Amino acid sequence: MKVAKYFIALAALLMSTACNGRKEAQPTPSDNPNEETAETSIDTTKKALVVFFSHAGDNYAVGNIEVGNTKIVADYITEMTGAEQFEIVTHKYDGMAYKPLCDLAKEEQAKGELPDFEGGIENLDQYETVFIGGPVWWGTYPQVMFTFFKKYDLNGKTLIPFTTHEGSGLGNCVDDVKAAYPQATVTGAFSMYGHDVRDGKQKVEKWLKGLGY
Repeated sequence: MKVAKYFIALAALLMSTACNGRKEAQPTPSDNPNEETAETSIDTTKKALVVFFSHAGDNYAVGNIEVGNTKIVADYITEMTGAEQFEIVTHKYDGMAYKPLCDLAKEEQAKGELPDFEGGIENLDQYETVFIGGPVWWGTYPQVMFTFFKKYDLNGKTLIPFTTHEGSGLGNCVDDVKAAYPQATVTGAFSMYGHDVRDGKQKVEKWLKGLGY
């Protein structure tokens, strides 16, 4: 009977999720940053761009932060590779507490909403490699990133997804990037716990070195 109760409890734990798609007992690629790295060679001499969405304010595990977890990783990438940046900025979530934000993110995903974002990219053709980063909300990137995917054609480029999370790893982000850009080379994906990013520069450096940077 005790064995049966143990397996029931374990199953319930594996099924539990939160706003960021947490699966507490699931090993994630952040435990081995190069786990998702494909054998495709990346030409690190070509111009690169970091496209990312990052949420400051009330976040799971780290509390109320002025700089979002994903932005910190994006800044590491820029520092170490010389890549330029385009931050996907929307004010739709400004000032929201964690729970209401979770509810809104889930509703947006269910309805397939595409929130607007500010600004744009000029001369996208100059970039051969694009890092694509964001937090994991309900198993994938926030919906505002899908707005970007719909607006910009990255087919033919080398795309490198990365995520910050609190248990869901890469979630479905790699598959969603592949679906958005079927003619792109998607490789070298990386995920990192949000609560580790402020002391995790060496992990990012190790990942980038594995890509040839």
